[in-house]
Amino acid sequence: MKYYITTSIPYANAFPHIGFALEIVQADVLARYNREGGKEVFFLTGTDEHGLKIKKAAEEKGLSAKEFTDQVSGKFRELCSVLNISNTDFIRTTDEKRHKPAVEEIWEKMVESGDIYKRKYKGYYCSGCEAFVTEKDLVDGKCPNHQKEPEFIEEENYFFRLSKYLPELKKRMVRIIPESRKKEVLGYIKNGIEDVSFSRSKDKYFGFEVPQDPSQYLYVWADALLNYVSGIGYSFDKAKFNFFWPADVHCIGKDILKFHALIWPAMLLSLGLEMPKSIFVHGFITSEGKKMSKSLGNVVDPFEIIEKYGSDALRYYLLREIPSAEDGDFSIERFKKRYDTELASGIGNLVSRVEALKKKTGFGKTPSGIIKKEVKKAELKRNKAVESFKFGEALKSIWELISFCDKYIEENRPWEGGDNADQTVSDLNFAVDKIGELVSIFLPESSEKIKNRQTPLFPRI
Repeated sequence: MKYYITTSIPYANAFPHIGFALEIVQADVLARYNREGGKEVFFLTGTDEHGLKIKKAAEEKGLSAKEFTDQVSGKFRELCSVLNISNTDFIRTTDEKRHKPAVEEIWEKMVESGDIYKRKYKGYYCSGCEAFVTEKDLVDGKCPNHQKEPEFIEEENYFFRLSKYLPELKKRMVRIIPESRKKEVLGYIKNGIEDVSFSRSKDKYFGFEVPQDPSQYLYVWADALLNYVSGIGYSFDKAKFNFFWPADVHCIGKDILKFHALIWPAMLLSLGLEMPKSIFVHGFITSEGKKMSKSLGNVVDPFEIIEKYGSDALRYYLLREIPSAEDGDFSIERFKKRYDTELASGIGNLVSRVEALKKKTGFGKTPSGIIKKEVKKAELKRNKAVESFKFGEALKSIWELISFCDKYIEENRPWEGGDNADQTVSDLNFAVDKIGELVSIFLPESSEKIKNRQTPLFPRI
């Protein structure tokens, strides 16, 4: 069986922040869990490197767009590495060997389907969202996400017939997690969705040229969404594409739900391709209760956290503290508290205690029914929670097993010797082995250390 999972591709106009770290860690858990279950997993991430914001950001740095996106994309690759992300591939939308041929082929197919047409357009464009907006999308005349007034533009562009597919999309809505987000998408349809501009004038934009019309660049979303098919071989490896498509899960942030639940499925219907099986939507992360902002100086740099506390510590906080599908907050005080009580004094302390006890007594007994029952209970609860996209609950089930082991030690007091000491330590050693296996999808580095009995897992801070 196959399992194809993607993250959104973050916009390469700035270095990665903790919000994308959340998304990529969540996707990594799902990828690792399905590999653990024996599936052939393809896990795709990458960077979105076209559009107005890229052009402006590069100019501000005095760099070409390519020089600038090479730097930013490199930092996203580095984040994948330091967070131990198990992605299969990394796609860049500036890739002219894999991505561009797919984009051009798909554009031509949508033209042949009669779904691309040209007309003049007047309206508002938010460069922060890289999206066209209507007046009803605005709050006090500003984009609610970026607190900026959109630019009013008037030009002739190519449009995609999104309206043609809305009735079918309403009937065949992609599965959205959490369910509450489905109502949001249905609300978009009810309020009226117009056809989408899929190109911009070349003098105002940056991207791939529209096939057969070099005066226009492809609109960023007409290009970026196609990474989900170009990355698995749409234009260069049809066998691989046919095996992995459709995507089992797209992991995205709530601000780009409309693009993924309406525009993307409509494009797939135009191409005669299956729609993705599900879209998992996470919320935003605030910093100390406030929206992250450079001007406030509260932007959380994931690299700094990892360098100081380790990748698994950050992975644990993001998965345990931040509600999977809701907004959450990063607080350095709460981070340190969870690190101290649940990592250093929790799993780390248990592994160290059991290793110390093994040196004092034997541990060659067959695990008892009591410990096997507790391990099985934790495993079943973990699996059910992961399959429900509830990562915090999954980790809670493992930490309940850790708490059981701590109590088991205190109740049986194996350091005092006696007839039951060997059995107690054998049970604990078995439980630690299983805990190492259960945390592997969440804390891969710690899992490996537990397997090799490296201590301490989490040095005290």
